[in-house]
Amino acid sequence: MGYCSGRCTLIFICGMQLVCVLERQIFDFLGYQWAPILANFVHIIIVILGLFGTIQYRPRYITGYAVWLVLWVTWNVFVICFYLEAGDLSKETDLILTFNISMHRSWWMENGPGCMVTSVTPAPDWAPEDHRYITVSGCFLEYQYIEVAHSSLQIILALAGFIYACYVVKCITEEEDSFDFIGGFDSYGYQGPQKTSHLQLQPMYMSK
Repeated sequence: MGYCSGRCTLIFICGMQLVCVLERQIFDFLGYQWAPILANFVHIIIVILGLFGTIQYRPRYITGYAVWLVLWVTWNVFVICFYLEAGDLSKETDLILTFNISMHRSWWMENGPGCMVTSVTPAPDWAPEDHRYITVSGCFLEYQYIEVAHSSLQIILALAGFIYACYVVKCITEEEDSFDFIGGFDSYGYQGPQKTSHLQLQPMYMSK
């Protein structure tokens, strides 16, 4: 019963991860955040493989999913530090999330709850011609905190997924070991019944 419950919980966690990361992927696309887009894409693939492994009892897939979750947590911790400007990181000057190929910021910067966008004219000389120079004010919640909330949710789901993935792999491994111990077909080759002949050959004597 405990194994079934853990497996069902892991399936639910994988489903929640897919829903949350797809929602995040949409807003990262809108903000041209290429590094998060790539990370989200890899995460989607790995979660699908983990979900497949859980349903089909494939411990290798689940193990790979658990290993990826460690990297996923690390990435989201970095994103949190980036938006909170921990250390030398700066959300205003660094463009690492766009691979330095655009000046776009988080989509939530202009579209957060209560935000009012005002165009500034004339634009500064350093501003690219195909970009508008704006100011944002009146936001009920700053965009960096929305991004931090997204990453925090991903970390919580990843930690829960890691714990249950380890538990499910442990249960599957123990079940396979117990099956081999009691004489599973994988350990002892199955041999069908052999036919035995009850006829015996007897010598024949011919009289002259």
